Amino acid sequence: MGREKITVIGAGNVGGTTAQRLVETGRYDVVLLDIVDGIPQGKSLDLMQAAPLVGSNGRIEGTMDYKVSAGSSLVVITSGVPRKPGMSREQLLETNARVVRDVAKQVAAVSPSAILIVVTNPLDAMTYVAHKVSKFPRERVMGMAGVLDSARLQSFIAAELKVSADSVQAMVIGGHGDQMVPLIRYTTVAGVPLSEWLPKERIDALVKRTQEGGAEVVSLLKTGSAYYAPSAAIVAMVDAIMLDSKKIMPCAALCRGEYGVDDLFVGVPAKLGRRGVEEIVRLSLTKDEQAALAKSAASVKELCALVDRYL
Repeated sequence: MGREKITVIGAGNVGGTTAQRLVETGRYDVVLLDIVDGIPQGKSLDLMQAAPLVGSNGRIEGTMDYKVSAGSSLVVITSGVPRKPGMSREQLLETNARVVRDVAKQVAAVSPSAILIVVTNPLDAMTYVAHKVSKFPRERVMGMAGVLDSARLQSFIAAELKVSADSVQAMVIGGHGDQMVPLIRYTTVAGVPLSEWLPKERIDALVKRTQEGGAEVVSLLKTGSAYYAPSAAIVAMVDAIMLDSKKIMPCAALCRGEYGVDDLFVGVPAKLGRRGVEEIVRLSLTKDEQAALAKSAASVKELCALVDRYL
């Protein structure tokens, strides 16, 4: 058995950095695909030349041709326009819905048994587009948001308490953005609930910073948005799936009644393995958490209703 093929679509900052992290694991053969001629080829050549220095045997190829990606085990979709300062995720909707629609159609044609991880914003609605257009089964289509949001919360807690980020366990569900639902009751430091470590007002401040995590990076960078943490989150999901680790990670998955959500992609804890989303893990939620998740799902539903007109 050779290494399995993973295709990253979109060779911008998120896609390029994801390709770098994937090829440097040495576990995968990576295809970096973009519609702008020269960018995927140039980045791939640069990454190929880095291989002897980082001890990687993974291969990478840059292309504009979907045929090169044929037979991919997993495809990461990062293509689309990024959010500009002051721009809402909703404003991205029409442009990115058309982009993801076209990508999903071409991926389904050449890699019919691939697992899809969607990263394009607005995340939950774009995952819905990819699922609807590809016609793949629900377990093979998911969105990356919760892993990133949870990592942001973990990093803020670790910095606040001056402890290793490894000691912090966090779980953020719901939509990506202001609608996310950090489950503070399930957030622990060395197995001890966060409420034992910090007063409520500090926890609330860290939650708020997590909800605005992407916007904070955008406002500092002025041009462009976050890509180091998003690409690391993508690779964590890819590894969980490809290594069949059964890791429980929050991601946008198609709920069919779980958490009172029906026929919508929304962030929930999922067991990830070689079949993709192998199980949606049911946690018991408080009334407030359930209400926050329902509100999050309602806003995703609105976006999906808008998106249907572009499909």
